[in-house]
Amino acid sequence: MKNFFIAILLLIANFSYAQNFKYAFVTDTHVGTATGEEDLRRTVADINSQTDINFVLVTGDITEMGTNEELKLAKEILAGLNKKFYVIPGNHDTGWSESGGVSFIREFGYDKFTFDYNGYRFIACASGPYVRMSDGHIPRDATVWLDSVLNKTPKSMPIIYINHYPLDNSLDNWYEAIDRLKKKNIQYSICGHGHQNKAYNFEGIQGTMGRSNLRAKDSIGGYNIVTMNKDTAYFATKKPTEALMPAWRKISLKTFVSDGKTYERPEFAINQKYNIVKPVWTYHSNANVVNTPAYSNDLVVFGNSIGLIEALNRKTGKPVWTYRTQGAIYSSPIISADKLVIFGSGDGNIYALNLKDGKLVWKTAAKKSVLGSPIVEGKTVFIGASDNTFKALAVKTGKLKWQFADVEGTIVGKPLIYQGKIIFGSWGRHLYALDINTGALLWKWNNGHANRMFSPAMATPVAANNTIYIAAPDRVLTAIDATTGQTLWRNNEAKVRESIGLSADSTLVYGKTMQDEIVAYKTTRTNEGVAWKYNAGYGYEHTPSDLVEKNGKLFFGTKNGTIYCISPKEQKTLWAHKIDNSMVNTFKVIDDKTLLISTMDGKVTLLKEL
Repeated sequence: MKNFFIAILLLIANFSYAQNFKYAFVTDTHVGTATGEEDLRRTVADINSQTDINFVLVTGDITEMGTNEELKLAKEILAGLNKKFYVIPGNHDTGWSESGGVSFIREFGYDKFTFDYNGYRFIACASGPYVRMSDGHIPRDATVWLDSVLNKTPKSMPIIYINHYPLDNSLDNWYEAIDRLKKKNIQYSICGHGHQNKAYNFEGIQGTMGRSNLRAKDSIGGYNIVTMNKDTAYFATKKPTEALMPAWRKISLKTFVSDGKTYERPEFAINQKYNIVKPVWTYHSNANVVNTPAYSNDLVVFGNSIGLIEALNRKTGKPVWTYRTQGAIYSSPIISADKLVIFGSGDGNIYALNLKDGKLVWKTAAKKSVLGSPIVEGKTVFIGASDNTFKALAVKTGKLKWQFADVEGTIVGKPLIYQGKIIFGSWGRHLYALDINTGALLWKWNNGHANRMFSPAMATPVAANNTIYIAAPDRVLTAIDATTGQTLWRNNEAKVRESIGLSADSTLVYGKTMQDEIVAYKTTRTNEGVAWKYNAGYGYEHTPSDLVEKNGKLFFGTKNGTIYCISPKEQKTLWAHKIDNSMVNTFKVIDDKTLLISTMDGKVTLLKEL
């Protein structure tokens, strides 16, 4: 009974302090667009003119493309606020970021935060995607952090949760936040992303989306002011220099009680349907894994988004060694014949570690983050960076052999070596072919789009019959002459986007469409159209990943954590297995019954057909 009265007193105390303050709720400022800078400067001046605003929350998409210059400008403008401000990244700050999100943290000092004000605990998590196209995703390191914050939060303490995305299935792991918050005294959640004022209910948690700060078709931008009274939160739109509009949204502040209903969660029934494949082991890293693991006879090696390279025992999945860099790792490591693990980091370095123990052998600096993946040919490693430079380095020493310093945009993909050429794309509209021995430009190709969003950056090219095949985000499969770089043909019949693969006999190019279908094209130099289509039933799909054929089996992954194995000859599904609900990276097919897989949520799995 005594404990009961203490709990009641604490609850009363919390709510007696949790009243009578205001904060500015600003979101989707998109600095880098035509009016983004001016609109944000106006909002900062407007907030500064008000003496009764206690602090400012900025809920993502601070910039348009996440470039270093845009981030510096946004920070300079926000630093002009005469009030404390807190900021988290959105998908525009991370998805096309030239630093993989590293520069956001360098500018603002964090990508998630918590603070207490007047008895309330404000908690904000970052959300991706990072570097790759995928659904929104609360990073694995953020959910680990969220657990630590919530574990230290009294059950009665009122919480306000902040994310760039709504807490629904526009985040592939929305339920990880909701299930945690429901156990606490959550009052409401705020978000951006949708560019409009909108009321939500997230499984009993009240939610509010704020309008974009951009003026759009109006003459002036705007934001929200949230007034926290003793028992109600009021949301009202404020346009710079104009009077505060009437409240369009109000939320009752009271002790949260779950409604006890059952809500949608990811379904794993497919694993029972196809029970001929099982994980040998699964390891869950403490941060996102957005690269393809490398493997040797003894080890599995991969990097994560907090800069850690991890090596696991290949048989057991147990950790063997780690090596920490100072930036997120989106570069897929490669193991050389000399037993070196070579990869790039968001900290601006290319690393070579000893495979056996993870000790540093050499590192070579770039001028910006290194998000591209390396490829080795003989005694040379080839890799691109965000400093508009593609390098050839000596495998043993990391010393520069040659560099090509005229790349437009950020390099994030994996190169192809073909007929004495090194071929790669970037977020600068072009596909490049360089002489593998000298780095001289042989040709460059683009698909005619001026918009960099259609660049062949994450599309891994394949080659056969003196022809390069590529599928950029423009959803067109293109055949390019390997010698001249001239377009031979383009086909948009099947809407293949960034995900292709070459058949084992090089007679077909496989493609993953954006809705259910795997398609095949003949590797011809004339457009013969789609050779065949197979409806694999995987649903809507937009993540970039290669299709890999081995011994008559074709393997591919999806945005919702599922691996498929189909028979191209019979055009039927042999099996499918769901690992989690986040993006599957391109994986390694060790043999036709064994796959090494990583997902964005940090799971690394050795999967085996029984």
